Amino acid sequence: MARFVGALDQGTTSTRFIVFDRQGQIVSVAQKEHRQIYPKPGWVEHDPLEIWHNVGEVTARALEQAAIAPSDLTAVGITNQRETTVLWDRRTGQPLHNALVWQDTRADHFVAAYAADGGQDRFRAKTGLPLASYFSGLKLKWLLDNVEGARAKAEAGDALFGNIDTWVLWNLTGGPEGGLHVTDVTNASRTQLMDLGTLDWDADMLRNFDIPRACLPEIRSSSEVYGTARGVLAGVPVAGILGDQQAALVGQTCFVAGEAKNTYGTGCFLLMNTGETPVPSTCGLVTTVGYKFGQAPAHYALEGSIAITGALVQWLRDNLGLIQSSDEIEPLARSVEDNGDVYFVPAFSGLYAPHWKESARGVVAGLTRFAGRGHLARAAIEATAFQTRDVLGAMQRDSGIAIKELRADGGMVVNELLMQFQADILDVPVVRPKVIETTALGAAYAAGLATGYWHNEDDLKHNWGRDRTWTPAMAGADRDRLYASWQKALRRSFDWVD
Repeated sequence: MARFVGALDQGTTSTRFIVFDRQGQIVSVAQKEHRQIYPKPGWVEHDPLEIWHNVGEVTARALEQAAIAPSDLTAVGITNQRETTVLWDRRTGQPLHNALVWQDTRADHFVAAYAADGGQDRFRAKTGLPLASYFSGLKLKWLLDNVEGARAKAEAGDALFGNIDTWVLWNLTGGPEGGLHVTDVTNASRTQLMDLGTLDWDADMLRNFDIPRACLPEIRSSSEVYGTARGVLAGVPVAGILGDQQAALVGQTCFVAGEAKNTYGTGCFLLMNTGETPVPSTCGLVTTVGYKFGQAPAHYALEGSIAITGALVQWLRDNLGLIQSSDEIEPLARSVEDNGDVYFVPAFSGLYAPHWKESARGVVAGLTRFAGRGHLARAAIEATAFQTRDVLGAMQRDSGIAIKELRADGGMVVNELLMQFQADILDVPVVRPKVIETTALGAAYAAGLATGYWHNEDDLKHNWGRDRTWTPAMAGADRDRLYASWQKALRRSFDWVD
């Protein structure tokens, strides 16, 4: 029997392949970054061919590091940056345009036009999502409207659309030579084209956005054998697909309604399992599919998406030169006792949940001659925690459930100053698991469940363990004062773009 399971984690800034054992421990990992392309302010693109090349490279390296062959893998799962939109030629495999990244704002004018006739929530009841340039459907509409020949090809079925999961799966299973054009329910739920009740493409939404059904992938569950890989993973079943944040929900084994996790990465994504019934949001969150294992009913989630968290640290490094490497941010922030009354609102692409302000832009508030590099670093770290509190408050109001602890994962959880401040500003314990690569782990779990490597959810829960817990240590008056000042700074960022 195969000894391991593989996970292909295609993220916003890099691609990784991780091999896991039955205990959910990492056996080997390989990673490679890809370019971030900024043609205009607010436009963010990736090269799909570069990403696909990196998939092959990191997969081969991870297998070599573990000294294993593809036959040693029971299956491979895929997890991906969601909403990032690819349109490619079915016959040649060539992209018709660079991928439009989830942060890209070029579809803002569509948002304004649709919202003018029915408001920002006109499609929320069916799709769970507000009108926003964030989601894939309007990005696809932009490509069809602006790339020469794209619409005609899409209507004929010769141009194929997908989020990154679909692009990777299609290439992994043959590309132009019989590649599978498939997505899972979690990724489909991020397009604003799927009905949350039927878990199928919705004819009204396709008509509203003028999207030809012929270019759309087949929607399947998150855990089943879709097909067999070729190339570097030849012969390995591809058996799991989850959007990255839903994958982290699974990796954190949040299988009970009310359990929640927050992933601290390029952006921040807080998800709460709400069970087998979608919970509509009235507080600025989105209703999404959490996961669907095989023939079992889908589980839904409330989600609060924050556009810029770890990306703010990268911005301080790459654009301002405040630090030379990302791991310098914590010691720089610790060089001062507090934030010096400086607040950083990183609304570089507008504000996502729970505010949904497309016209917001980044603001640094409270600057005086006293403020220095350390205060700016500390304000950047605290911005992540403040934004998370905004979302958590909305989530508790929507669900009626008081969150007793927050499970944290992602690259930023190694920042202990952030984790302690997060517990302080939430007044809730924050828990870091032993395996923090929960996004890749969730994809591995989905694939392993489909092939019998793990038998059920109890097997997965048995693997989860605490590494560290941060408990609140801040006085209530200080918490209230800091959060009130954050709210003041937040309001300053609103309506910057006319």
